[in-house]
Amino acid sequence: MIKGTPELISQRREEIINACETLYQKMSFKDVTIKEIGNITSFSRPTIYNYFETKEEIFLALYEREYRRWNEALEIILNDNDSLSRAELSGKLARSLADRVQLLKLLSMNNFDMEANSRPELLISFKKAYGRSMELVAELLNKYCPQMDDEAIKSFIYTFFPFMFGIYPYAMVTDKQKNAMKEAGIGYTYYSVYELTYNCILKLLK
Repeated sequence: MIKGTPELISQRREEIINACETLYQKMSFKDVTIKEIGNITSFSRPTIYNYFETKEEIFLALYEREYRRWNEALEIILNDNDSLSRAELSGKLARSLADRVQLLKLLSMNNFDMEANSRPELLISFKKAYGRSMELVAELLNKYCPQMDDEAIKSFIYTFFPFMFGIYPYAMVTDKQKNAMKEAGIGYTYYSVYELTYNCILKLLK
């Protein structure tokens, strides 16, 4: 049982998640440890285990928060526009993901480890945020593409959401990777997160 007021518990969870986020921006998933996270929180490392049992649970909480932030952006699109053309909808969805690069990074890396090494109740909470994203995309398609039937919307979702797993590694290419492609003699066109997402959505809608 975690001791403290709900406000303190929430505050400490957020501090742990924020510390993980800070480290993940400059370190790989495998190099981020609970020890490293504890070094930049205001409380001791053993205290972290009162809130998260594994490193993967902390990452899963960060992952969930990223989905919730994307959901907020999707809700703004849904609520602030009476009508959108397919091109306009593609652009707004693409921009919402271009603003969530960390979500795309988490999607592309160690998703299996995060889910496999987290308690069921935390996984369920994460899946609710993920499921809400799917619901919101379906609502956007229902509103702005009324000619799409349920089967077409389902097909869109189960094509687009798996596509999202590949956006980050394709768009966020390091100089080392670029040099390797050049030395290998491979002609390669680099696209931004926005460009990849926009082109995919527009093709799916057509």
